[in-house]
Amino acid sequence: MTTVETVVRRWSLVGRDAELEAFKAVLHETGYKGFLIFGEPGVGMTRLAEECLAVAALRGHAVGRAAATGAAAEIPLGAVAHLLPDGVDLSDPIAGFATAVRLMSRAYTATARLVLLIDDLHLLDSASVMLLRQLMETDAVFLVGTVRSDASSLESVVTLGRGDAVHHADLAPLTWREVNELLQHALAGHVHRETVDRLHAASGGNPLYLGELVRGALAEGRLTNDGEVWQLVAGEPLPVTRRLTDVIRHRLATVVPRGRRLLDVLALCGPVSVADLEREPDTEILDELERAGLVTVVREGRRTYARLAHPLYAEVLPPGITEGRRQEILREQADRLERTGSRRREDAMRLASYRLAGTGSADPALLLQAARLAAHGDDHARALAFLRAIPEDELTFPALLLLGRTLSEAGRPQEAEDVLRRADGWATTESRTLAVALARTHNLMWCRGTAREEVVAANDAARDRVTSAAGLWALRVNEANILSSLGRHAESLDLLDDLRDEEPAVGDIAGVAAWTAAAATRASALSFLGRSEEAVPWAERAVALCAKARTEGRGHGPQEAAAWSALVLALTEIGRLEEARVTAERAHTESGWVPTGWQRTLLVFPLARNAWMAGRPASARRWYAEIAHDTRPQGVILRPLALAGLAAAAALQGDVRAAEAALTEHAGLAVAVRVPEERLGEAWTHVARGERGTARRVLREAAAEARERGQFSSEATLLTDLARLGGAAEAANRLTELAKAGGPFITARARLAVALAVGDRDGLIAVADDFDRMGASLFAAEAAGAAAELWRRFGNPRQASAAAARSAAAAALCEGARTPLLQAADAAVPLTAREREIASLASGGMSSKDIAASLTISVRTVDNHLQRVYAKLGVSDRQELTGRLGRTNR
Repeated sequence: MTTVETVVRRWSLVGRDAELEAFKAVLHETGYKGFLIFGEPGVGMTRLAEECLAVAALRGHAVGRAAATGAAAEIPLGAVAHLLPDGVDLSDPIAGFATAVRLMSRAYTATARLVLLIDDLHLLDSASVMLLRQLMETDAVFLVGTVRSDASSLESVVTLGRGDAVHHADLAPLTWREVNELLQHALAGHVHRETVDRLHAASGGNPLYLGELVRGALAEGRLTNDGEVWQLVAGEPLPVTRRLTDVIRHRLATVVPRGRRLLDVLALCGPVSVADLEREPDTEILDELERAGLVTVVREGRRTYARLAHPLYAEVLPPGITEGRRQEILREQADRLERTGSRRREDAMRLASYRLAGTGSADPALLLQAARLAAHGDDHARALAFLRAIPEDELTFPALLLLGRTLSEAGRPQEAEDVLRRADGWATTESRTLAVALARTHNLMWCRGTAREEVVAANDAARDRVTSAAGLWALRVNEANILSSLGRHAESLDLLDDLRDEEPAVGDIAGVAAWTAAAATRASALSFLGRSEEAVPWAERAVALCAKARTEGRGHGPQEAAAWSALVLALTEIGRLEEARVTAERAHTESGWVPTGWQRTLLVFPLARNAWMAGRPASARRWYAEIAHDTRPQGVILRPLALAGLAAAAALQGDVRAAEAALTEHAGLAVAVRVPEERLGEAWTHVARGERGTARRVLREAAAEARERGQFSSEATLLTDLARLGGAAEAANRLTELAKAGGPFITARARLAVALAVGDRDGLIAVADDFDRMGASLFAAEAAGAAAELWRRFGNPRQASAAAARSAAAAALCEGARTPLLQAADAAVPLTAREREIASLASGGMSSKDIAASLTISVRTVDNHLQRVYAKLGVSDRQELTGRLGRTNR
């Protein structure tokens, strides 16, 4: 088990590049006197200031540091006295100041000033402020200061920060991406996206708070690593460390009692309508708390809400609230909501939460309404809490159906199956029968990993009680989805022959759900059948219809996940790899919908496959590891593929131990579905062990099985790898056949196999161009590397060197991938590691000066290396060098 000792390193500086560049610019530019950094406590002001000081020292400036404190402010010059030169007599302040300024002005110049960092500059005494301003005006000192945002109007800050000569930088909290980057570095490993979500939300992007949350979670065993992925324990609250509690309590210590009462309300009840708060006496306290940065007022639609300025305040405040006071607050807020009519949708969740927390019970109809809203927002834990609070004798069919669906989404498939079977007994209408059938088959297949026969039987059983055309079509679409998910794509496609081209109206909720499910299933089946060009339009239309439905408040989460997944898969299979990756990211961040549970797994899988096809094994490994982690509680359908992909990606990185561990876990799975493509993990693990012949045998067998099953996309993938490992002659003809209907990506892979089989050097370079344009960097690197080896063999060292250098440039994008074809390229290139590095940077447009700064070497050394590169590659300038390297790193 990993412990808190994991995080002993200093947190890296993340998300502050713009501010650091601004500091470099103003330090270099004549006329600037200082650089002040403003922000909330813990946002990283001191960390950035220290980095600025390090930059100044590297540029030849003298540096100094002082910390202003409340205690030092009681003594004139208390914070900066240690910086004054010898011989300054402060018994006469006027003469002493003049002497200090004169001596320090002689010691420092405008080109090599003393760069002085003052932490908490707003706490400086007036004498220090006066002296520093004089030193700034004479260019003896360049001031770097940190200032709390709520202290920007204090006299000391105004005096030292006035004028255009002092640059002001406002530090915002870290974004999700920046928090993700910081966590990956601090934990030295991949962090699960949902864990990043929770830590970003809880910390509010504050680096200090984030660090304490991570340390606390590690110390209490709530942040663990399974060997591949860091993940917070589900259902466990984030521990708040003593230091973090002290920091927040210190922040809240100055709040007057009537303000504390309002903070208690917001801590227990979340955002509260300002109109409700204004009915209370002492309403001016809200303005005071907002000015102090403890409360934020936001407008949502027609309502204005007050909420705590930071989510962690709600963790620190409640323990100080007595039980009697807690129940009083909750009852008051519940009564107020009922009096005002609970007009907004989320009011039902608020009211149910208040009643349950305050009295232990609530009206069953209210609890069901609240559960529906929570489930709609993918808050499954909260939905379960509401549903479990409904007394047994008050349960209805809608409550049972929602409970079954929610248990399934929460990763409890057997409980879900038991509840859904019970609900089926209460299904007295066609619509209820259909709803249970769809929920049961989804749970059995995706969450429990049940055998195909049982899943299809559950779908067929509903046909006896469904008679309408729309209902029968929904069951048919469901069966097609089941068959496609089980690898029977041709049968799935046959069932969808009647899919109408005309899309249903957005208001037709059932029609939209059926049409988008059918279109997404059709697109996925076409992709796996090697017909990705036909698949893309269907997937695009499904995504567009889901988006349209969502804008009108009629979102379809399961269908939306399937539509996005189908689109990413189709774009990858057609060779639009970068577009596919960006599309997957859009599905997570820009679609207006946050996928969770199996829906998120369904989206991550094509992202992992995309990374593998693009030749990015580290990224593929991260995504496959997430899927393996998320599906561990139950043997869902994607788990075997995820473990096989994890093994293949680890093997491609040379990590044989991790690959073997994934294969061992894969071999122990008791699941109903196995597909030939899973054997990629086995094959590449053999390669990593040096057993290339065995790897070819595995791929040959798997490709034959994929062909027999009609899984032509998988067959092409397996045959391509067979060709890459020395079996090009036996793979080329079949790949050429598949390319006739398979689109540009399969066509390029067929051309690679043919060129490898016949030793066509020019053909290999041409197909490397195609792979480069598609974003398939590893295939591009291998094609160029194979050409390099052939040219070397035929006694063309200059062409061999150029092709090998180009291969190296493409391989630099492949996250440390190791393959036999790349090793051959390494043998052909005469460039040293440093020459390759400099050549790659130069071909990317960097000047010799910038390369020298980046690599911490002299410009002369860079130019000498470049001259040797030119001679080895047979080029005369950077333009020709760029052409030789093929610009694969653009």
